[in-house]
Amino acid sequence: MTETTEKTVAPRGHRKERTGKVVSNKMAKTIVVSVERRFAHPRFRKVVSGYRKFYAHDEKNEARVGDRVRIQETRPMSKTKRWRLIQVVQAAKGSAN
Repeated sequence: MTETTEKTVAPRGHRKERTGKVVSNKMAKTIVVSVERRFAHPRFRKVVSGYRKFYAHDEKNEARVGDRVRIQETRPMSKTKRWRLIQVVQAAKGSAN
């Protein structure tokens, strides 16, 4: 009797994902991503844009300023870093990646 052992990768569960623009990559293995959120103003009902900065882990230092990137929620890696880079969606114009 031969048994085949299959390694299955456990799913990571539901983790939040955001798409935003890299505004800084000056730190080692860390990028700062600005994510835009559009919503109706509670009183005036005008659509306004809100922005939030997320610190994300970039293991290979592949993201550059101006790139559009996807980040995903992860375990805390430092005091402020709770996200990690998933992929560079669109490289910035004029950057040589």
